[in-house]
Amino acid sequence: MAERDYSSFQKKVIQRYYDNREQLDHQRLAELVTSLYLATPKQAGKLWDKAGEMMSRLKVPPSRIAHVLAQKDAAVLAGVVEDLQSGKIGGT
Repeated sequence: MAERDYSSFQKKVIQRYYDNREQLDHQRLAELVTSLYLATPKQAGKLWDKAGEMMSRLKVPPSRIAHVLAQKDAAVLAGVVEDLQSGKIGGT
């Protein structure tokens, strides 16, 4: 694959995105809780997949991710979001 040349402005935008990716994932995971409460069963499957990916990126312990995905309960996922926000789990 050819390497792409980005302008200095584009490089700064990309760098800021990755600098703030953890905060963006925190916000998206919290929004997923709401979406899961409102989702149809068909939509919920895709949302649970996204939640699993985000929890992995946010360094949630694999055992906790497995538990949340096995339960498929938005309230359990909300508990993970609360623990992430309070700093009990995750982090870099």
